[in-house]
Amino acid sequence: MSKRKIIFIFAAPVVAFVVFIVVALQTTTDVFVQRKFNSPVEYVWNLWADETAIAKWWSPKDYTAPVVRHDFRVDGDFLLSMKSPDGKVSYNSGKYTEIIPQKKIVTSMSFSDENGNFVEPTHYSLPGKWLPYVIVSTEFEEVDGGTLVKIHETGIPLIMSFFAKLGWEQQFDKIEKLIE
Repeated sequence: MSKRKIIFIFAAPVVAFVVFIVVALQTTTDVFVQRKFNSPVEYVWNLWADETAIAKWWSPKDYTAPVVRHDFRVDGDFLLSMKSPDGKVSYNSGKYTEIIPQKKIVTSMSFSDENGNFVEPTHYSLPGKWLPYVIVSTEFEEVDGGTLVKIHETGIPLIMSFFAKLGWEQQFDKIEKLIE
């Protein structure tokens, strides 16, 4: 085999990987997650409407939510924190843009400091091209006596979409434990 072919065999996958990473850093995508909970819509809805309840499920596995403040009404503000096991705290803030009781909640959310002021995602060492805010739509649907919750996030960098989905799945796990 020629030296040129050997170089091509090894270089082509590396170049393809680099191109993928560049695209994944610069492209935003939508994230969809859903889960059916064995509890009535009214109960599951209240897990999103009540600050005390949000503090029990907001954040991925092994994280806590020491700060949860929200004015649960259209144009109301919210501030949510996530504290990692090593003590690092990050914040999201935003506004409720649509609330249809027991049906739908839509928010615009961005990264922020502890006072709710916008910060770039790089402040929390997050890679990718982020929009100024992410739109999060949460729908609640009664299904066979339980509740199907559908999350749709718009504006997540492709490189972070797996982690966004994983975070929601872990939050759903916490919600399941609250329901049990």
